[in-house]
Amino acid sequence: MPTRTARTAWNGTLEDGSGQVELSSSKVGTYEVSFPKRAADEAGGTTSPEELIAAAHSACYAMQLSAFIAEAGGTPQALDVKADVALGPDSANGGFKLTGITLTVRGEVDGLDAAGFAKAADAAKAGCPVSKALTGVEITLDAALED
Repeated sequence: MPTRTARTAWNGTLEDGSGQVELSSSKVGTYEVSFPKRAADEAGGTTSPEELIAAAHSACYAMQLSAFIAEAGGTPQALDVKADVALGPDSANGGFKLTGITLTVRGEVDGLDAAGFAKAADAAKAGCPVSKALTGVEITLDAALED
């Protein structure tokens, strides 16, 4: 399996500095980052490590869930996956940490009932490689079939 690469160029201090994150392997773009915007309610046109983790987690989870749905005898027609990644203070060690991740998925699936979908969704939460990498963060799941 391939290794994927991203690169960040940072200038200045944490409070006053800024940087650019380059998605080097895919070459799809370079994105601005800064700590003040990372810690603010409004991102103001910049991304953050938490948003990038959310993107990775939602994509990985969708792929894993589609595989588990197929293994259970269903056919995924559409999966809408959102990952919310929260940053907060780390009272035990100082600084900050990821304080939680919420995965929300709505699916249109042929061949599985709600219980079968819930079972596949829960298995995907535990089985996707990004979830495995983030075992130190509480991950919650809200999964439902759409009519």
